[in-house]
Amino acid sequence: MRELAFDDYLQSLLALPRPGTEALLGFYDHRIGAMCRDPRLLLIPLDDHICHRGDGLFESICFRQGRIFGLEAHLQRMRQGAETLELSPPCSWDELRDIICGLCRAVRVSDGDLRVFLSRGPGGFGVQPSECPQAGLYVVALRPKAHNQALYARGVRAFTSSIPPKQSYLARIKNTNYLPNVFMAQEAEKKGLDVAVSFGEDGVMGEAAVANIAIVDSLGRFVCPTFTNILPGTTLLAAMQLAKQKMPVVQQDIRHEDLDQAREVLLLTSSMLCVPVTSFDLKPVGQGEYAGRPGPCAKWLKDRLFEELYTQGTAL
Repeated sequence: MRELAFDDYLQSLLALPRPGTEALLGFYDHRIGAMCRDPRLLLIPLDDHICHRGDGLFESICFRQGRIFGLEAHLQRMRQGAETLELSPPCSWDELRDIICGLCRAVRVSDGDLRVFLSRGPGGFGVQPSECPQAGLYVVALRPKAHNQALYARGVRAFTSSIPPKQSYLARIKNTNYLPNVFMAQEAEKKGLDVAVSFGEDGVMGEAAVANIAIVDSLGRFVCPTFTNILPGTTLLAAMQLAKQKMPVVQQDIRHEDLDQAREVLLLTSSMLCVPVTSFDLKPVGQGEYAGRPGPCAKWLKDRLFEELYTQGTAL
């Protein structure tokens, strides 16, 4: 086996191809305490427990037209997850907020996506958190993904996944153990459909791989799943508040028969806000003239969520 000295190894490392980095706007590593734009340096220590144990948290946040959507809600969720994991960030939560806003300003674009990672930190290859003297913090700014706008017009095709919902103690933390989500995405790709949705053995609906599902039921109510085995998405929480302007809002278990009878089924996600689900298990969703077509609530809620983002988001 060849052995390289530091300089030769570093040059070889920097020369490696980095697919996907054309989306990178910039990143921040708390160990360095500064931001960088060079994708060749978008690196993380292999002995950081977020790599080999999945011991860490993350948040996906979007900013549009110079405003960050739901920043306080994302930070609150990360803080709750950190308390559950007994994971202390390497800075105060106020400093973390400043770092996120500072990176957004530094990349000098009005629209982008963020990934915020709070890790157990580097320190060994065991499982014990005590190996790691300080947590890691990484913030990445990306160009927003160009979504297919036709999805809003035609809706997405969802189906019942073979992957069960996560256990409740994991589901309510946005942790980096995402293998079930990966399996769901693979399943959708193999089926040639858009969205896999999990259901428990009791028939109760969970969530999609990277989104929550809600319905407008036959009574015209906005129905959200209970937060037992799903992550309370920040977009779902905002949608619940906005929907009260138009209809009753309830939380209860959702089953297949509820989807069959629903007026609308809605996919709620940070990046696309609200997208109609127009077929489920290859059967059209909706009733009457809206069967298999986007319903009126989907467009209204998408527009209201974007308005909320623009008017109430954190200004940069």
